[in-house]
Amino acid sequence: MVGFLRRMLPKRFRKEGVIVPVVRLSGVISSGGGPLRQSLNLAGVSQALEKAFDMKAAPAVAIVVNSPGGSPVQSRMIYNRIRDLAVEKKKKVLVFIEDVAASGGYMIALAGDEIIADATSIVGSIGVVSGGFGFPELLKKLGVERRVYTAGENKVILDPFQPEKQKDIEYLKSLQLEIHKVFIDMVRERRAGKLTSDETVFSGLFWTGGRGLELGLIDGLGDMRQELRKRFGARTRLALIAAPRSLFGRKAPGISLGNMGGLGAGIASGLAETAEEKALWSRYGL
Repeated sequence: MVGFLRRMLPKRFRKEGVIVPVVRLSGVISSGGGPLRQSLNLAGVSQALEKAFDMKAAPAVAIVVNSPGGSPVQSRMIYNRIRDLAVEKKKKVLVFIEDVAASGGYMIALAGDEIIADATSIVGSIGVVSGGFGFPELLKKLGVERRVYTAGENKVILDPFQPEKQKDIEYLKSLQLEIHKVFIDMVRERRAGKLTSDETVFSGLFWTGGRGLELGLIDGLGDMRQELRKRFGARTRLALIAAPRSLFGRKAPGISLGNMGGLGAGIASGLAETAEEKALWSRYGL
């Protein structure tokens, strides 16, 4: 009854604390997901972001980032969406890093007007990586003949069933350098006046939050709840804004369940994706 009467009072007479919306961005960044994992992408987080920025009374929006990286395209799309909403809604964005914000995860963190991490968080890894496997001798051992027909001399570039070619590697490297330059430009723009002159920040190395602060990659060390209460008062409350869920409890949209008609293939693909995801986290000791 007391709560009902309090809500009936005009806001200026209520003794309520500030409410800060919180959006969690966690996971490997990828355009789609498999049967065994969920991916972090724009489709999956856009509604939660919009809902958070639509809270007119909130003095800021808190974004929690915990990602080892992934797709540079999805990373930039999430980054751009956060910045567009921040400008449109005139909201300050505070990014809080949990275990790791590396590579694409750090690219997303750049959307914050301020970036705050734990002293033991992992930050950085400003670089580009491509990986895969080569099986040029496998088919011979299996007695299988692979037949590929193309129109265009480069349609089978980097084919894992053909011997590696130097010109293919050089071409891939040129693409990586282009993407790396885009990443570097983003960091220099968003961290202008804060970065040290140490060019190792763009080498692909990663650091603890403490060292990241010294390098200018983040703005401070701290805990989200304590930091927000220090800024907006002891009565500050955090409102977690989650992605909407479907009838079956899954996040929607942004999660692909794979081809149910090929369940075995989907599970095999999911196992490979899970292994790759584990490898990304393991690179940072997680």
